[in-house]
Amino acid sequence: MASSESVPVASPGQSHRDTVEYVGFRVDGQAVILNLSEHRRLSLERSLDLVNHSPSGFEWGYSGSGPAQLACALLLDYYDDEQFAREHYIAFRNQVVSQLECDGAAACWHLPGEEIDAAMATLTDDVVALADGGRPSPTLPENWRAVSRPDRRVFQRADRDHYIVLGDGREEWLVVLCSQGDRAYPAPLAHRAVAEEADVERVIQELAEESNDLIEPPEGEH
Repeated sequence: MASSESVPVASPGQSHRDTVEYVGFRVDGQAVILNLSEHRRLSLERSLDLVNHSPSGFEWGYSGSGPAQLACALLLDYYDDEQFAREHYIAFRNQVVSQLECDGAAACWHLPGEEIDAAMATLTDDVVALADGGRPSPTLPENWRAVSRPDRRVFQRADRDHYIVLGDGREEWLVVLCSQGDRAYPAPLAHRAVAEEADVERVIQELAEESNDLIEPPEGEH
């Protein structure tokens, strides 16, 4: 792990001076991940403070909520940078965590730190979780932010895996509230077809509020 004397991680290409290795396996069916270099278990709670996809625990080997939680926890533990982990964990899940398998006689997977650095130097971000991390919007609840996209408007919930995507139809706007959840692709939760001359901003606000009603953020979380 980078010590306090190390240069903070600012880009995927930067690496750690010391050797770090993670190992994952199951004990009575429960996923366990260890930081072998520091002889400790990877913290679920620390990653849940950043993103809340899977309070029940980590997973790997597919693209879903458990692997998303693990991807965030690994980046957070390895780089010790909350913003970096938040911006890149979906892409890291898709490229690395979804491919982890417990094989061999030890029935576990190993992930050296240099492989994390190599992946972060080459991967491209998920189409929704872009590198800018999103910006607060004065018209949306505090736990929502606007995300930069060149082709469409996207809004991302900061505390849950919910998105609002605004698509341009032939004669109307299609506004979709969706969630990545346990699926490889976003699953629609609600949608509105809105005439071009209608108040699209109000529809976006309604869907954001509907999302908050579905899953309220924990007390003190915005």
